[in-house]
Amino acid sequence: MDYLNHPFASQRNTVFGKKGMVATSQPLAAQAGIEVMQKGGNAIDAAIAAAAALTVVEPTSNGIGGDAFALVWVKDKLHGLNSSGPSPKGISVEAVKERGHEKMPIHGMIPVTVPGVPAAWAELADKFGKLPLSESLKPAIRYAEEGYPLTPILGKYWKLAYSKFKETFTSEEYQAWFDTFAPNGRAPEIGEIWSSPGHAATLRDIGETNARSFYEGSLADQIDAFMQKHDGFLRKEDLSSFQPEWVEPVSANYRGYDVWEIPPNGQGMVALMALNIFKELQKPVWQSAETLHEQIEAMKLAFTDGQAFITEPEAMPVKTEHLLSEGYAKERAATVTETACEPKPYELPKGGTVYLSAADEEGNMISYIQSNYMGFGSGIVIPGTGIGLQNRGADFKLDEDHPNVLKPGKRTFHTIIPGFLTKNGKAVGPFGVMGGYMQPQGHFQIVTNTIDYLLNPQAALDAPRWQWMGGKKVVVEAHFPNYLAQSLIRKGHDLQVMADGGAFGRGQIIWRNSETGVLAGGTESRTDGAVAVW
Repeated sequence: MDYLNHPFASQRNTVFGKKGMVATSQPLAAQAGIEVMQKGGNAIDAAIAAAAALTVVEPTSNGIGGDAFALVWVKDKLHGLNSSGPSPKGISVEAVKERGHEKMPIHGMIPVTVPGVPAAWAELADKFGKLPLSESLKPAIRYAEEGYPLTPILGKYWKLAYSKFKETFTSEEYQAWFDTFAPNGRAPEIGEIWSSPGHAATLRDIGETNARSFYEGSLADQIDAFMQKHDGFLRKEDLSSFQPEWVEPVSANYRGYDVWEIPPNGQGMVALMALNIFKELQKPVWQSAETLHEQIEAMKLAFTDGQAFITEPEAMPVKTEHLLSEGYAKERAATVTETACEPKPYELPKGGTVYLSAADEEGNMISYIQSNYMGFGSGIVIPGTGIGLQNRGADFKLDEDHPNVLKPGKRTFHTIIPGFLTKNGKAVGPFGVMGGYMQPQGHFQIVTNTIDYLLNPQAALDAPRWQWMGGKKVVVEAHFPNYLAQSLIRKGHDLQVMADGGAFGRGQIIWRNSETGVLAGGTESRTDGAVAVW
């Protein structure tokens, strides 16, 4: 039986609930969140439970050794959490080049940065949760100990990763990846049970120590020892000095709604910049090639500028406020023509995964995202722990003149971004789309689908997506309307139709009716998505 064969069109409806809702890319993770909520936890506890469960039930996209960001709505106020870790203090451009690299490698020891995920869980639990961290991690521990059957999309990407890694991960430091994720000498099959006792023990240790073991205790010692053994840069000192940062979210007003993102070093700014530029152009028209053309042009201009300027705030050559200003939007919008452009960075004025959302009957809501980056991350797993370390450092530049140049103790330009929507000071709800550089493009498309075309949460996610890839190249999904594709080609876009929708991101949405408190949720049809409701 082929669990990836879907010969017939299917339909998924919006899910409604009142007491609580958790939307994730994996059914067991969504259920973990509801389970914790039913034990007395709130939306924040549910998000922690779901996030921890996802490190077990979707390791192809995230893990304990990754980074995390969150937008948290509590008592009519939005709070931002940046739990992205910096580069090790012992790394430098010179040290990387001395090892024979002209750009940052994707896998191995070099691109490993300080993981922020465990600290994010602890910080969220301490500040806004009702339950101790140890209680919220229990479902994830159970899944890791007892095992669970692989879902279809999970199995697909696990097998693809194994096929690639068995050819490229040939040196000793990668052996623990195979011991953990291919224990029988192969990737587990769809429907097959996979367990990870070491992962369970690590989660239990994190819960019992409120994550301090990971940064200061026995887990930190194991990470340090393994990195030293294989000539990595990360050290226990890097771990012990890490602290998540609470930040003020940034926003753009789009046709009466405030769209919120985490400020730099994240790429959420790109979505806001694109919305501001697009707002300056013609009024959007449903299923119009002209509107789609202008959306793509707005996105490519915003993305080009984002990649040129966004990094740690103090290293940016232009202020966040200017990139979100009306003047910037008008100036960039004025460059949009009737044909596709080859984008160049904005001339400065003189002088970037798994996503989940949760909500409860008290009105608390959370938009949360965590990632190891590029699937399984660096490929480095700490033996016996289930800790797969991220490769977030791969986004650093080795060009000393670039704002995002590698430096010791610096956070890189980051792809993972949670989103949140409000109107007139009231929460509408959390939304997000995982998937590397697709994320701000997914945010942009969800917002316009929702606000311009009044699509319900599920329809807003199901709508055919496009993705700008660089230059004039745009890729679209297989079910993207052909007449629109042909029109975009005539406008000068180098358009390609993709047979597989996996590259177009995976999103979740929860909207809340401010008058009735009713929750409406949508989940991603491009993966094993689920909305658990209470």
